[in-house]
Amino acid sequence: MEMEREPLPVALVTGGNHGIARVICTHLAQVGYPVAVNYRSGEAAARALVRELQEQGVPAEAFAADVSQPDAVQRMALQVQASLGAPLVLVHAAGPFIDERKRVDTYSEDQWRAMIDGNLSSAFYLARAVVPGMRAAHFGRIITFGFPRSQDASGWPLRGAYAAAKTGLVSLTRTMALELAQDGITANMVVPGNVRPDFKEKEIAEARGIHDPQTPIGRPATGGDLARAVLFLATREADAITGAVLEVTGGVDVVRSQR
Repeated sequence: MEMEREPLPVALVTGGNHGIARVICTHLAQVGYPVAVNYRSGEAAARALVRELQEQGVPAEAFAADVSQPDAVQRMALQVQASLGAPLVLVHAAGPFIDERKRVDTYSEDQWRAMIDGNLSSAFYLARAVVPGMRAAHFGRIITFGFPRSQDASGWPLRGAYAAAKTGLVSLTRTMALELAQDGITANMVVPGNVRPDFKEKEIAEARGIHDPQTPIGRPATGGDLARAVLFLATREADAITGAVLEVTGGVDVVRSQR
């Protein structure tokens, strides 16, 4: 007699209405995770994605919140729990980035604060909101996003504010891994390389056969590459992996290549 599968936990994906995070949402839904799609702007895109996920037969809802604001994060966590259940998988994929290359002394205070609050403080606010539910379930998966070499506290010339935030996020992720291990909660970081805008929402199969001389593996990296890594780290079988920084870069070193 075939055993019934245990229902998969609710996954909360920040910035889930576009880019790499959108592909992560679709991959999670394909295997049965109920998905809470967070967005700050772009409500129409979030609603369209939710309809797509619901058509796959999984519960899904969209939740508006600026994750750099602690009160907004707390409200969202309560809304997700009331609508879908306690989020036991957190994929924190949202995070601002300044395209302009700037020396540290040329950042405005607003730009600096946006990088730190959006990429680092937001992870603290989210963890504080969802960890109690994870601890009660004795299961949780926290997945953050970084940049290559962030685990080495490497300097990134002309990207100083972003690099400082993400380097701090490595330490926060690894601290949570140590502090929460006894509660059945893992915390890991996934690191993309240079995923070009036109490949952020594409699957691996769509990049096969496309030659990319700038990527050592020979093809462009895609959102699908990152989604597969997240999908594995979210599973119960990945419970021995915590405090890890997993580079999914295709061999690209964005820090060295931009010097």
